[in-house]
Amino acid sequence: MISNKVNLTAKKILEKEFKVGVRGYKQEDVDKYLDIIIKDYEAFHKEIADLRLENSRLQKIVEEQKMKPPVQPVASTNPDILRRLSNLEKHVFGSKLYE
Repeated sequence: MISNKVNLTAKKILEKEFKVGVRGYKQEDVDKYLDIIIKDYEAFHKEIADLRLENSRLQKIVEEQKMKPPVQPVASTNPDILRRLSNLEKHVFGSKLYE
């Protein structure tokens, strides 16, 4: 599980200043790379927020389902099925069945 404590934010990354050394990196390359990281962080934060909302919605559905009484399955036996078919035939075909 992801911890709620995140050390870096997009803003912290954006505002980070690097010292330039004798053989330092090109500032332009660092900035481009940091821009990519910032976009990823923003996307991750949005995805986490969306997933938390979805998780909350699904948990509510699960809780609602727990509160509903369980549905009892209808037990059908062969004689029961035959009786139903017979009643259905009588209803559909009426007296024509026995002519």
